[in-house]
Amino acid sequence: MAYLTLQIDFNIYICVSKITREMAVQFTRIAVKIGSNVLARKDGTLDVTRMSALVDQVAELRKAGVEVILISSGAVASGRSEIKPSKKLDSVEQRQLFSAVGQAKLINRYYELFREHGIPVGQVLTTKESFGTRRHYLNQRNCMMVMLENGVIPIVNENDTISVTELTEKSGFGRGGMLTKTTIARKVADEGITVIIANGKKDHILVDLLQHPAETVCTRFIPAEGGVSSVKKWIAHSEGFAKGELHLNEQAVKVLKGQKAVSLLPVGVVRIEGEFEKDDIVKIIDHRGRQIGVGRIGFDSAEARALQGKHGQKPMVHYDYLYLD
Repeated sequence: MAYLTLQIDFNIYICVSKITREMAVQFTRIAVKIGSNVLARKDGTLDVTRMSALVDQVAELRKAGVEVILISSGAVASGRSEIKPSKKLDSVEQRQLFSAVGQAKLINRYYELFREHGIPVGQVLTTKESFGTRRHYLNQRNCMMVMLENGVIPIVNENDTISVTELTEKSGFGRGGMLTKTTIARKVADEGITVIIANGKKDHILVDLLQHPAETVCTRFIPAEGGVSSVKKWIAHSEGFAKGELHLNEQAVKVLKGQKAVSLLPVGVVRIEGEFEKDDIVKIIDHRGRQIGVGRIGFDSAEARALQGKHGQKPMVHYDYLYLD
């Protein structure tokens, strides 16, 4: 089953999996990421007209047999038009206030717009921590699968009311520039998923991308053949939860980057940093100090240090739980 990720932030992302012949596309499941620039007017408030147009397009895809997961920004813009702070707030407090008010308004607006098409929707609020462990990741994934199986469109939104760390980073460095988008897009494409970045303010952009891909302006990332396992997809995006680092010698790096699928053995590890438990995520660092991947460690930090550099031991990171950049 092929998958596609499309971004319309000024762009939208879509993640798709095979479609109907009538629409002349190759996907049946897509994840559409609608960025804040698409849904916000110049004054920072919610652009309901644009939102309605995008819902119409999603409904058209849905009626053509495409499963859609909608990842939507817009809670802050939605809340900004509803409330005027009684005192001066810092940027994080503003985002928390506006998103708390705006999330309720945003999901209600989606509910009303999709109801006009006879399509039920459900809200999935998430945070970075929701992907911190395999169990949490699977719980969230299973929730959305159940929704899709029952004809419900999941509408996913980051819970800005409690994601204080992310809010601080966004306030200081902006909300995901093009470099960030392309870096993520390349990683997703390496996992066997088609990724498209397109202008979300262009009329009929979602339908055009699937019906007329050759004539529609966009940036397309071609998926790697074969893809990777579900576990490796989770590991690939778990760098932010890494509890430690495994530093390798030059020979170990050459072996890992060779043609054969191999596990990371203790003999190639020259230094271990951090304190971690078995099955935690660790970064893989080459002999020049550059990160070359992430993996799920098979030992706790004390056991790993006792084994580092030794021959004839079990893998420190098994190939099935190793993701190389």
